[in-house]
Amino acid sequence: MYRLSELNIQQQQAVTAGLGPVLVMAGPGSGKTRVLTQRIAHLIDTLAVSPYNILAVTFTNKAAREMETRVVNMLGDQARGLSLGTFHATCARILRREAEHLPLNANFVIFDADDQVCLVKRVLADLDLDEKKFRAPGILGSISRAKNELLVPEDYPLQTYRDEVVKRVYMRYQEMLTANNAVDFDDLLLWVAWLLEGKAAVRDKYARRFEHVLVDEFQDTNMAQYVLLKHLASFHGNIFVVGDTDQSIYRWRGADYRNVLRFEKDFPATQLILLEQNYRSTQAILDAAMAVIDQNPQRTRKELVTERGAGAKVIYYEAYDERVEASFIIEEIAKRVRQKVAKPGDFAIMYRTNAQSRVLEEAFLQAGLPYKLVGAQRFYGRREIKDVVAYLRLVHNPQDEISLARVINVPPRKIGDKTWQSLLTHAHQSGISPADVLLHLGNDGADHRQAFSGRAARTLAGFGRLLSEWRGLASGMPPLKLLDRILEDVDYSSYINDGTDEGQERWENVLELRRLATEFSEQPLESFLERVALVSDQDTIEATASVPTLLTLHAAKGLEFPVVFIAGLDEGTLPHSRSFEEPEEMMEECRLLYVGMTRAKDLLYLVYPLHRNTFGYSEPTIPSRFLEEIPPDILEDRTVGRAGYSSGRSRGSLPAPDRWPNRAAAHARILEQRYPPGSRVVHPVWGEGLVLNSKIEDDDEVVDIFFEDIGLKRVAASLAKLELKA
Repeated sequence: MYRLSELNIQQQQAVTAGLGPVLVMAGPGSGKTRVLTQRIAHLIDTLAVSPYNILAVTFTNKAAREMETRVVNMLGDQARGLSLGTFHATCARILRREAEHLPLNANFVIFDADDQVCLVKRVLADLDLDEKKFRAPGILGSISRAKNELLVPEDYPLQTYRDEVVKRVYMRYQEMLTANNAVDFDDLLLWVAWLLEGKAAVRDKYARRFEHVLVDEFQDTNMAQYVLLKHLASFHGNIFVVGDTDQSIYRWRGADYRNVLRFEKDFPATQLILLEQNYRSTQAILDAAMAVIDQNPQRTRKELVTERGAGAKVIYYEAYDERVEASFIIEEIAKRVRQKVAKPGDFAIMYRTNAQSRVLEEAFLQAGLPYKLVGAQRFYGRREIKDVVAYLRLVHNPQDEISLARVINVPPRKIGDKTWQSLLTHAHQSGISPADVLLHLGNDGADHRQAFSGRAARTLAGFGRLLSEWRGLASGMPPLKLLDRILEDVDYSSYINDGTDEGQERWENVLELRRLATEFSEQPLESFLERVALVSDQDTIEATASVPTLLTLHAAKGLEFPVVFIAGLDEGTLPHSRSFEEPEEMMEECRLLYVGMTRAKDLLYLVYPLHRNTFGYSEPTIPSRFLEEIPPDILEDRTVGRAGYSSGRSRGSLPAPDRWPNRAAAHARILEQRYPPGSRVVHPVWGEGLVLNSKIEDDDEVVDIFFEDIGLKRVAASLAKLELKA
């Protein structure tokens, strides 16, 4: 049972808000999950709304499971029938129900990121396009952005030759997805938005059913999500969204914080409620975070307050370079654990880019300390897991050519490239899928045997018989038993576990997948496959291991830790160099730091290297501009060994403003042109580009470069870390 008395005044206002559109602007640590779950309980228990008529969506499986657990704990069986899940899982369910309106069958599969890149590479090869010039991940990123904006291939805008290439690839990519009876992550949203936009009967069905639509992390929605939410709420108009524009950090994958502004415009009767009471952090941490985020315009300001008291000052440390930075972090962790004021699992080290983890990992290994790394190689991205999942996907959907290509000779069964190409050619000429050819051969389909040599026909027929048997078992067998049957039939354990430590570890990963499958004993295979396809990095974080966590600031969203280190606070790293010429990107960099700072509960460290190693040599850096905004009285400087500093000084400030390195003077004066027009350069993030123009300005060389994947960029040579290509 829920109790309003346990909520603060602002939370109570949100939970009991009247009908119609409601926008809750929730500061970090303000109890937004509590508000959402209590709102659901209020609708069901007080307003007698049927759970069947409520839809609640969020972004991660972790958040969805937490919300569901809380609702069930409050309402028990009263919550039965509630639609609660991630955007993608919710859309997948709708698409399977409405498959008759789509060029897909209900047993479609969801291609993961690796599958998508693989498919784009095949398209590039089919279209005879140079993959070195048009890199598959970059092309896929452009397609993804188009889908997020609800742009189908025919409507893709053309401004450059690359746009023409993307449009051609996009068109063929979609054709191949359909041929494979598959969708990618973006299609889940795009197709539902298309259904609700263009099929009045479908829109009316769901808009009438869902009397109340509740949305978590609304600031992270993209245009496709915004449009489908508007359609779902179009009949009853009861849409309750919780978000925070200050925590919108996923612009690179389509998230648009301006959806909050659109919401207020499209729903003029919106009730606006601010959640400003923070239950996570100390006031010193909140004050430092607010000082950073207050520099951003176009936002609804919140005055974050806490009853936890002022707490310890935010600690600032200026290291000589990244290695000293990493050593300082290790020493602080070891000291606090040794003093028994913290446990190893209390610590998180956050950074802007994945590449920064290398030096930190080396420091942990050298110190002999364990750690866990978030967002490195995902469990579901491991070779052995992808093999087993590909088998299951193929059984579920034989049109999935990507999965067939992966497993047709894994473990090796003498089906080489030549036989595979013969299979593809014959299938294409016959107007059926390669798997259909295999199934015919497996059932003694003599009409297909003459297309192959005797040995190839026998080998393909053997695999076809296995596939046919598995498909016959799939409908009446839970995922775990089917998985075990496949593993046994192909003797996968002997193949993957060769007796080495690596082989044993790979087999243990397969056993971990089996453990997950046990949770689906009462659910069909498609539910298991959907869970695997839609899992995120945060969903794989092991909550039980009490060791420090290394993760990017993007991966930190939604998490909290007693002690947080944010490393690499120098210009070009945070904020990232690509944001220098883009105001929108610079604002997002500011929000990214704000999110990281507000993950800390008790203690926050801000760490900055004076030098950074680039391409084998050390370069001086400039402190992040965001550091300058933090009030001196809430900072404690731990820098040791520099002139003018004393060890552990509690002066409570960064160096006085007149002692901050001047941004232009921090690098050697550049008096001659190093990157003439026509030269080719390599940037560590943007890849290869062509210099279009270069000139000396303010003792620096300003270079205009056209990068193949992102277009034109103007950079300062002293900061951009360019390498001339011979």
